[in-house]
Amino acid sequence: MKLMLHVAPGIVRKPIVSSVILETKSLINIERAKVDAVSGEIVIDVDPEKCSMVKAAFEEKGVRVVLLGNPIIKDENECIHCGACISICPTGTFHFEGSEVVADAGKCVQCGTCVTACPQRALKLVLK
Repeated sequence: MKLMLHVAPGIVRKPIVSSVILETKSLINIERAKVDAVSGEIVIDVDPEKCSMVKAAFEEKGVRVVLLGNPIIKDENECIHCGACISICPTGTFHFEGSEVVADAGKCVQCGTCVTACPQRALKLVLK
């Protein structure tokens, strides 16, 4: 299960991820991270059985956590099934089924590369 972590100023320099791993005894896979001296945005993948415990542990440390149920939205009325998103996606989220482009949202790490590459602007990230 994917979670988006929004790390605020003041706590961004603390070892929050490693602390949560040790506290919850959960394996956490960091799929994407953008962290600087001021803030951070991290997408992690967690075992669904431990997700609520991990989420609570992060929130206890002041991290805003968003469950990424469907991280990418494709507007079927705008998509022309050109495949631009397939060729550019670093995680293989998109693929052809017959002549149509379909998405496996479970692979998406919300990097936004596909949104930029789509000539029809048919893709949008779910940001909360």
